[in-house]
Amino acid sequence: MSRPAAPHAHGPAARQGGGFPLSRLELWAGPECTVNRVGEEYFDQLAASGFDRRIEDLDRLAGIGARRLRFPLLWERLAPQRGTVDWRWSDERIARLRELGVQPIAGLVHHGSGPRHTNLLDPAFPGLLAEYARALAARYPDIDAYTPVNEPLTTARFSGLYGLWYPHGRDDKSFVRALLNQVRATVLAMRAVREINPRAMLVQTEDLGCTDSTPGLRYQAEFENLRRWLSFDLLAGRVDAQHPLRGYLRNHGASEQELQEFVDAPCPPDIVGINSYVTSERFLDERVALYPPHLHGGNGRDAYVDLELARVHGRSIGGFRARLREASERYRLPVAITEVHLGCSRDEQLRWLHQAWSAAQELRDAGHDVRAVTVWAAFGTYDWDSLVTRRQGHYEPGLWDVSSGEPRPTALAALARQLAQGETPDNPVLDGPGWWQRELRLAYPPHGDLESLPVQGRPLLITGASGTLGRAFARFCDLRGLPYRLLSRADMDIADAASVSAALDRWQPWAVVNTAGFVRVDDAERDPRQWRDNLIGPAILAQECGQRGIRLVTFSSDLVFDGGKSAPYVESDAPAPLNAYGRAKLEAERLVLDHAPDSLVVRTAAFFGPWDPHNFVAQALEHLRRGDRWHAAQDQVVSPTYVPDLAQASLDLLVDGERGLWHLSNQGQVSWQRFAEMVAEAAGLDPALVQGLPTSALSLVARRPAYSVLASERALLMPPLEHALDRYFGDCQRFAGDWPLRAAA
Repeated sequence: MSRPAAPHAHGPAARQGGGFPLSRLELWAGPECTVNRVGEEYFDQLAASGFDRRIEDLDRLAGIGARRLRFPLLWERLAPQRGTVDWRWSDERIARLRELGVQPIAGLVHHGSGPRHTNLLDPAFPGLLAEYARALAARYPDIDAYTPVNEPLTTARFSGLYGLWYPHGRDDKSFVRALLNQVRATVLAMRAVREINPRAMLVQTEDLGCTDSTPGLRYQAEFENLRRWLSFDLLAGRVDAQHPLRGYLRNHGASEQELQEFVDAPCPPDIVGINSYVTSERFLDERVALYPPHLHGGNGRDAYVDLELARVHGRSIGGFRARLREASERYRLPVAITEVHLGCSRDEQLRWLHQAWSAAQELRDAGHDVRAVTVWAAFGTYDWDSLVTRRQGHYEPGLWDVSSGEPRPTALAALARQLAQGETPDNPVLDGPGWWQRELRLAYPPHGDLESLPVQGRPLLITGASGTLGRAFARFCDLRGLPYRLLSRADMDIADAASVSAALDRWQPWAVVNTAGFVRVDDAERDPRQWRDNLIGPAILAQECGQRGIRLVTFSSDLVFDGGKSAPYVESDAPAPLNAYGRAKLEAERLVLDHAPDSLVVRTAAFFGPWDPHNFVAQALEHLRRGDRWHAAQDQVVSPTYVPDLAQASLDLLVDGERGLWHLSNQGQVSWQRFAEMVAEAAGLDPALVQGLPTSALSLVARRPAYSVLASERALLMPPLEHALDRYFGDCQRFAGDWPLRAAA
C-alpha cells in the first residue's frame, strides 16, 4: 500500500491546534453554498436560500454556538470576471464574523467549474484559482482556514464522469482531468495563501462513502473503495508508484510528471473533512432482473445496478462512525465531519444529526482526533432531488426554514445549540432509530441477514381512530418511526375529563394529536353533539395536557371566517364565523390556547386523501366515472387540503415545538366547480360533466363563506394544490389500492 505522507513545512505538526481547540468537540456550521453550472446556467444556492441577502444569518449561526463557519467566498460570485473582485459583500460579512468571534473556513469553489472564462478541464484552472486565493488572503490575512475546492472527487464524478454538471464529461479521461485540476488548484491555492499567512490551514472535504456488492462484482466494489480516497491520497503524496490506482490515472490521461509532483511536494490536509450521506453507501448487484430498468447500468464489462445500500442491504456498513475511523487511521491526521444534512421529515433530520454527533464523540473518546461536527445546509437546500440539474424550487429545510422568506428556526437549531453547549438533547423523537436503521428502509428483498432496530420511545396519542385524519397520522407515524396509540372514543372520550386523565396517565404520551370531531357542517346547525366534540372535547384535552406539560395539536377550520375578504386569510385576520360549526371551532381555539398556551392549533380547509372514499374528490370521480353529472358550487372559493401534506406538516411543526395558530392548506385557490374540473382532467374524464351551481341551489343548511382561502404569514409549508392532486392518484395506488383509478377507467 501507499507510504505515509512525507514531512512538509506547512503540515499539521507546524500548526498543532492551530485555532482548533482540543478541549471538546466543536460545532461548526455552514449554509449550502453550491454554485454549479449546467450548460450556460449557474445554480446558486446562496441566492435561492436568501443567505446572500441576510447578513443577520451570521448572528443566527453564532447564536447556536457555532465556533467556525464553512463560509462561502466563492470565486464565481466575487470574481466572475478575471482580474476584478467585488469585495463589498465579503467585506461586510467578514467584519461581522470578527465582531461575533466566529472564525470562517473560506470556501472558494463549491461544486463549481469556476467563472465562465475557465472550467474543470482547463489547464489554466489551477493557476487561476491560485490567483484568486492570493487576492483573498491579501484582503483577509486573518482568515486561518481554507477549503479551496469542496469535494473535488465528487465534483469530478458529477462533472467529468456522469455528465450532470459543466463541462458535462462522460468518460474516465474527463473525470481524471477534472480531479487532478481541482487537486492541483488546491495545492497552488494553499501555497498562494501561505505566502501571506504561513499558518493557514487546509480543511479538505470529500463525500466519503463505501461500496459493497455481490461476490461477482467484488472487483468493482474494491475499485470504488479505492477511488473514494483519491483526492486525499493525492494531496497527502500517497499516489506513488505503488498506489493501486496510479495505473488507472496514467491510463486515462495523467502524466507521470504531474503525479510525481504530488508525491514530491505533498499538501496534506490539516483537517480531513468527511461528508457522508445515506446515499453515500452503495450496493452493486449484477442480478439486474430484480430491479426496475431505470437502475440498470454497468462498467462495460458487467451489467449491474448501483443503488443506495440502505434500500437493499440487510445491514449497514458503518455510517459516520466507520468513515471517521477509516479516515483517522488511514492518514493519522485530525478529522471532522464537515457536512451533516438529511432531506427528510424533521424527526429523521434530528436523528441523523444526533447520530453523527454521537459517532464523532465516541471516536474522540476512543482516542481519535475528531475536531468538529458541521451542521450543514443551515438554511436548507434547493433542488438537490435532481442533483441541482433542474430549477424546480424543491426545498429541504435545515436548521432554519426559509420557505416563507424570514428564517424560522426548526428543531434542528435547538438540537445544534444543545450539542454545542454540551447539554443532553431532550427532543423525544431522538429515542427512536432513523429510517436507515428500520426495516421499512428496504425497497427490495434484503441482501444478507436483516438487521433492523425497533421503534421505541414515549408515544403520541392520536384521537379519532375512525376518521380520515386520525388514520393518516397513524400511517405517517409508522413511516417516521414515531411510537403512537390510535385511540377510539372507547379508549379515550375527549369530552370526559376522567377518561382523558386516565388515558394520559396510562400511556404517558409526550404529545396528543386530536383529530376527533363532528365534521358534518349542515348537521352541526341542529345537532348538539357537535358542541361536545368540537368545543368541550378540545377544551378538556387542553386542560389535562396543560397540567401535565404534554404538547397538544388540534384542528380548526377555514369556516371561522365570513368570506368578506378577497385575499387569502392569514393567522392574524379577525374571524367571524357564519355557522354553528365555525362558532364551535372558534371558541375551541380560544379555550385550548387559554388552557394550554403551548398547544398547536391548526386551521385547515376541506381535505381529501387516498384513504377516504367519501371525500369530495373521491365522490366526484365516482359520479364522473359513471358518466353522471357532478354538481359543485361555482361561487365558493376555497383552498382544498391534501391529507398527507397536512399530516406531515403538522408533525414537523409539533416536533419543532411550534405553538399557537397556524394555517395549513395547499397553496392555491379554486371554486368547488373548478376543483371538480381539475379532478376530471387529471383522471382523463370529461370536465364538461361538472356542472357549476350557485350555493343557493345546493340545498345547504349552514351558511358558507363565499371566500375562505387560507394562507400563512408564519411559513409556507404546504405544496401547491396542483402538485397535491397529481400525487393523489399515485398515492391511491401506493397506499390504498387503485379504486379511484378503476372508477375512472
